[in-house]
Amino acid sequence: MKRFHAHVHVDDLAQSIAFYSKLFAAAPARVEADYAKWMLEDPRVNFAISTRGAKPGLDHFGMQTDDAQELAELKARAEAADMALLDEGNTTCCYARSEKHWVTDPQGIAWEHFHTLGDIPVFNEAAPSSAAGACCAPSAAAPAPAASRAACCGPATTATLKTSCC
Repeated sequence: MKRFHAHVHVDDLAQSIAFYSKLFAAAPARVEADYAKWMLEDPRVNFAISTRGAKPGLDHFGMQTDDAQELAELKARAEAADMALLDEGNTTCCYARSEKHWVTDPQGIAWEHFHTLGDIPVFNEAAPSSAAGACCAPSAAAPAPAASRAACCGPATTATLKTSCC
């Protein structure tokens, strides 16, 4: 079963954790110095916040799958949408090792499709990039420098990449 995912950049992590914990009537499933995540069951949502990224607000939406078959189905749907697809394959980001790809909607909102393979103790295992050590999410924003993208995400496959992450 798939789980809806949303990631929001926040200015004050502690204040936002307090707000969302009350809003969801649940404590985060994971808290780090720069990140928090709720794995809600009703509705099934993976909701994450972080102090990483350019400015506060919506970073991206996504769908988290329970297995590789569901991820392959989402990839086929994304390819059928006739939008540029960034296939990161096996990667690390947001304190997790995942298989993932990205697609950007016509409004420039990045959509991440991923299958989490396990937790890791750091935000990502890539070398720090020039954008606060974040991962890549396609968007309508200006492309990130190739060197900083490659350290985190590998080669770019579209001209519409920015540095960001789940």
